[in-house]
Amino acid sequence: MNNLSILEHIKLAINPKFQDWILFKNDTYIIFDDISVVENVQDEAIKLMEEFGPVFAGGPAGDFNIIHLNSTEGWLVSGHGYGMYTYVHPSELDNETPNDLEIGLYGRSKRNLDGENPEIVHINTSNNS
Repeated sequence: MNNLSILEHIKLAINPKFQDWILFKNDTYIIFDDISVVENVQDEAIKLMEEFGPVFAGGPAGDFNIIHLNSTEGWLVSGHGYGMYTYVHPSELDNETPNDLEIGLYGRSKRNLDGENPEIVHINTSNNS
């Protein structure tokens, strides 16, 4: 891994127009369009993570899309839940040239861990970015 921390990779992965987001322990984050209308952002993020984070086979939470990043290494895995993405760094995968299925399944497993035991590790707001 290069000298960037996971948090720095995630900051580079997020479109700079989105300043309000919450990061969970297993690298899943939720973007808030308008944090000013959210009474308690931590409670709301945990509620969303508990609702959309866990993966159930055959349900919409099992679906995913891969976003190949240009501004940093790695990928984002999106899926069920608006504004919810999981960052996957290349060093996390055994294969040096992983395909989208490998990336997606790994990212989905990380999101599931966050959904089952949501632990916030970073709050980024337009006030403290």
